[in-house]
Amino acid sequence: MTTTSPLGPTLETPRLLLRPPVADDFDAFAAFCADAEVMRHIGGLTPRPMAWRAFRTIAGAWALDGFHMFSVLNKSTGEWMGRIGPLYPDGWPGREVGWGLNAKWWRGGYATEAAVACMDFVCDELGWEDIVHTIAPDNAGSQGVARKLGSVNRGPGKLPDPFASHATEVWGQTREEWQENRKRF
Repeated sequence: MTTTSPLGPTLETPRLLLRPPVADDFDAFAAFCADAEVMRHIGGLTPRPMAWRAFRTIAGAWALDGFHMFSVLNKSTGEWMGRIGPLYPDGWPGREVGWGLNAKWWRGGYATEAAVACMDFVCDELGWEDIVHTIAPDNAGSQGVARKLGSVNRGPGKLPDPFASHATEVWGQTREEWQENRKRF
């Protein structure tokens, strides 16, 4: 289910709420960015001042583009779990649905549940025809989420600076493929 507020859309799944970030999310976001295990495959540790900039960039993208990462909230506890959603940075290999959750929430199906809602959003609301996921070659967890979504590994990709030195694989599928893959959920 999707509802819209002045901040942007809110997506609801059986266990999650996905909404644009609000200022009260920042402390949890900064802790997420300071967790080495969480950040190992998504750019590396980010000190609080840089996390502040990244957080504000996400909010700005919502204002300028009408999309970016959602804050993911646990419906039963209200806890901030991570960020998942659409992004398309300058120089990126495609329009992406990406994900990152706090380690506490790994292996519970939450990333897949949120990514399904985001795939629906980018196809149905944003009209994207092709969706990618840029994944580190040794990130088995994210590869598993991509496989569950029905995405396939399209091979090595190149990210723009400052991530150009990070090895990445581009996983993805078309809108039409998602419409077929969506039937499994």
